[in-house]
Amino acid sequence: MRGADDLTLVERAREGSRDAAGELFRRHWEAVWKAACALVGRRALADDVAQEAFVRAFAALDQFDEQRPLAPWLKRIAVNRAIDELRSERRLRVVEGGEAATPESRAEGQEPEDAVVSAVQRLDVGKRVVVVLHFWLGYSLRQVAELLAVPPGTVASRLSRALAELRADLEVDRVNSA
Repeated sequence: MRGADDLTLVERAREGSRDAAGELFRRHWEAVWKAACALVGRRALADDVAQEAFVRAFAALDQFDEQRPLAPWLKRIAVNRAIDELRSERRLRVVEGGEAATPESRAEGQEPEDAVVSAVQRLDVGKRVVVVLHFWLGYSLRQVAELLAVPPGTVASRLSRALAELRADLEVDRVNSA
């Protein structure tokens, strides 16, 4: 199974092959998990989102367009799932009357790889999602707007504000470390 291409594995998984499904999972887990983690900012939640993305993908294999590569399709499912989860959390915080989690509590002890990752994690959820989707996952502003179900101008505005905050944050970090 390891030598088979994704399309062959998808066909076998559609036929019920657990080995093919397992190989697809092994090949694509890391990329799907990274997409989820970049959006939700917490390892445990990224695990849940990525697992749910695979469950949904395997349930929808009949809908997969064989003319397109599998990896972006899987990532998109994870991104949609992560966005749903973030929206759900936001609604829960509003209903409970709670404050938004701090960047430190969101990170759950995860060490950022560098200053940029750390700065992005400190952005509020709306800005962080736009930055991650656009710069890290390569979605166009129009695609980000479609994913988030907001006007393209809203995405551009959030991105502009996020970049200004990141510049300021990174400049403070640079000055403090000098």
